Amino acid sequence: MAELDSEDQKIITLARSARARTGAAEGAAVRDTDGRTYSATTVALSSLRLTALQAAVAAAVASGAEGLEAAAVVTASPGLSAESVAAVRELGATAAVFRADLAGAVVAVDRP
Repeated sequence: MAELDSEDQKIITLARSARARTGAAEGAAVRDTDGRTYSATTVALSSLRLTALQAAVAAAVASGAEGLEAAAVVTASPGLSAESVAAVRELGATAAVFRADLAGAVVAVDRP
């Protein structure tokens, strides 16, 4: 993988920290077009289920974000759900989506 810039590394670190703090299956973070960041983890309630990336996008939207520049997910899964990526694309058609392993190493980048 190519070297990440500091802002992209920051959202990976935030995603990793969110996951570690809660012990969730996944942690995610997004950066909006104003440079603000939002992190979240998997939500697995009987009445509500969200991937970490969907939850991070929801947090950004709830805070007034109008666009996304980048997103990151820390997961052991070999891929991301189409719904997770679609949530990012709705606010950031050109946003890079980084998938990192549990140690924070980027294993895939989805760029439109």
